[in-house]
Amino acid sequence: MTTARPTARYDFASDNVAGAMPEVMGALVAANAGTASGYGTDHVSAAAADRIRALLNADAAVRFTASGTAANAFALTVLAQPHEAVLAHEHAHICTDETGAPGFFGQGVGLIGLPGASGKIEVPALEAALSEPDVSYRQPAAALSLTTATEYGTVYDEAHLRALIAPVKARGYGVHLDGARLANAVASGFDLKSVAKMGVDILVMGGTKAGSTPTEAVVFLNPDHARRLDARLKHAGQLVSKGRFLAAPWLGLLGEANDGGPWAARAAHANAMARKLAALMPFPIRHPVEANGVFVDMDEPALERLRGEGWFVYRFLDGTARFMCSWATTPEMVEDLGMALARIAVDTR
Repeated sequence: MTTARPTARYDFASDNVAGAMPEVMGALVAANAGTASGYGTDHVSAAAADRIRALLNADAAVRFTASGTAANAFALTVLAQPHEAVLAHEHAHICTDETGAPGFFGQGVGLIGLPGASGKIEVPALEAALSEPDVSYRQPAAALSLTTATEYGTVYDEAHLRALIAPVKARGYGVHLDGARLANAVASGFDLKSVAKMGVDILVMGGTKAGSTPTEAVVFLNPDHARRLDARLKHAGQLVSKGRFLAAPWLGLLGEANDGGPWAARAAHANAMARKLAALMPFPIRHPVEANGVFVDMDEPALERLRGEGWFVYRFLDGTARFMCSWATTPEMVEDLGMALARIAVDTR
């Protein structure tokens, strides 16, 4: 007789396994009352866009999509033509996890991967790529895509971002910031109001991983990109009819105090849970714990033992085991995992 394998717990598999925070659900219920005009012209979308503009201290066009992949891919079609390419970290989400969506949305837009420790692009690598000559047989760079917090849970400081953005803007190229976990970066000290000042053209503010139902805010900071924006979104299949249900979560996420509300506060909690897990971690930690992820060196027997005890986590791009905390992670969950990891570390030595 075989022993049944425990049902997998996905608590730390990703920050998208948690449900939506109460503030989001409350905002959705409130937005459901009565009627509203369609395709983002409603009062809820207008109010959510106003709160985002206030939070950024910037005049911008704001639209909402249900997918970070769609948000990123659409943004890149605005910044690069089909015969051009986008520079990004080689492990950026657009390069490794979006199944060619930028090329699909952009009718052939290419991607150029750049190196850098812990998900951060190295300035010399960017400068080398920018110095490549334009030739007929290779897609030339036309834009830069940045990510913070990065795929490895690290957070760019403002000086590093400015050093990357300056040479790109000097050439007249566009800049996209993938902020799927921007709330965690803000909770780690990143100044959100610096985004517009440093030359970012399009910002994607992540709601889904921050504790919402599916919604991402796409912020067009460059007024040149506002022309026929809704027609472009419609053409891409991203202009949602009942747009108030993508916008409403942001009223719950941001609250009314213009301080990031639950979006930032609950991200700070997720970051704190990652630090707590790091303090309990018996396996070597590969990358600095600056946001809500802990990346550790675990061999396959140890990882399989962990899964055998009912915990599921992913083997990540660099071979580490990735543990992600969310707005809903509790200290007790972290402690339970820590005890399991301690047992496994002893048993697999």
